[in-house]
Amino acid sequence: MSPVYFKDAGWTFLKDFLAKERAIILCDSNTKVCLQLLHEVCPETENLPVIEILAGEESKKLSTCEKVWAALIELGADRNTVLLNLGGGVVTDLGGFVASTFMRGIRFINVPTSLLGMVDAAIGGKTGVDFGGLKNMIGAFSRAEAVLIDSNFLKTLPARQYRNGLAEVLKHAFISDISILDLIDGNEDELISRSVQVKMDVVQRDEFEAGKRKKLNFGHTLGHAIESHLLDSENPVLHGEAVAAGMIMETWISQQEVGLSIDEWKSITATVDSIFSRIFLSEDDWKSVKKLLIHDKKNRDGNVQFVLLKGISEAVIGQSVSEELLDEVFNFYTAL
Repeated sequence: MSPVYFKDAGWTFLKDFLAKERAIILCDSNTKVCLQLLHEVCPETENLPVIEILAGEESKKLSTCEKVWAALIELGADRNTVLLNLGGGVVTDLGGFVASTFMRGIRFINVPTSLLGMVDAAIGGKTGVDFGGLKNMIGAFSRAEAVLIDSNFLKTLPARQYRNGLAEVLKHAFISDISILDLIDGNEDELISRSVQVKMDVVQRDEFEAGKRKKLNFGHTLGHAIESHLLDSENPVLHGEAVAAGMIMETWISQQEVGLSIDEWKSITATVDSIFSRIFLSEDDWKSVKKLLIHDKKNRDGNVQFVLLKGISEAVIGQSVSEELLDEVFNFYTAL
C-alpha cells in the first residue's frame, strides 16, 4: 500500500525525494494551472520537464499512452526517472499505467488535484486506460511511491467536478462509515481524510481485489456501463454522476434482493438525489447499458456480479441480478 501524505507532510516528502531523484511531471490541459501552486509549495519542481495531455476521459486511451511514452524517451527518461502525476483521475490512472509499463516499470508519485482523485482514483494501486469503449479495460495494479494530498488544489476545481468526487465520498459512507456524511458541509480536510481512510482500510486487506475490495465497486457495475454508453454521446456524464445513478439503482435492487430496509433505501436515495440530478436514459439507452454489463471486470463465468447493501456499512459482493429486475430498476429510476 502506498503511503499517503497530507499537505505539509507531503511537500516535505517531495522536497527530500527530489533532492536525490530525477522527475518528470505529467499533467493535462486543465490541471496545468495547478503547476503554479505546486511550484509555490515545492520550489524544487520549478525546473522539472512537463508532459501535457488533453484533459478529459476521451484522452484515457492507449494512443495517449503512446504519446507520453514517446515524450519520456525524447526527454531521456530511464529506469531511475520518476513520473509525477499531477491531475485528476484520468492523469493518475493513465500516468500510473504509463509508468508501470515504461522500460518494464518506473516509479511514480500521484499528486491528485480533484476530489475524485484524492478520495479514490489516486489511491489503491489501480492504473489503466479505457479500451474499445469500455472503462479501465487495460491496466495493472502498481503501487505509487507516494500519494500527496493537498485540498488547496480544489480551489481550481469547477463545481461540477467537485460534485463528481462527492459520489465516491458517498459510496465510502454507505459501505463503511455513514458519519462521513456529517462532514460534507463541514471540514473539508477531515472529509477527505476520513474518506481516504475508508479506502485504505479496504485496500490493505485485499490489495489485488481477490475478494472484499470488490465492495468499493458499489454503484460502479451499472455506473460504469452508463458512463461507457454515454461517453461518445452528445451528453456524456462524469464518472461520479454515473456512479451516483448506479448507487440509486443498486440500492433499490438491494432492498429487493438482500434485505436492505425500506428506511435505509429511502435515506440513501434521498442523500444521492440531494446532490446529483437523475440522468436521462431512454429504453434504447438501457438496452445498450445492459449489453455493456457483460464486460464488467467483477464478472465470473459470464455472470454479472453486483455489490449490494444488506444494510448501511454492510456490503455484500458477488450478487447476481435477473434481467427482469434490471428492467424494473430502470423503470424505478426513470419514473422520478
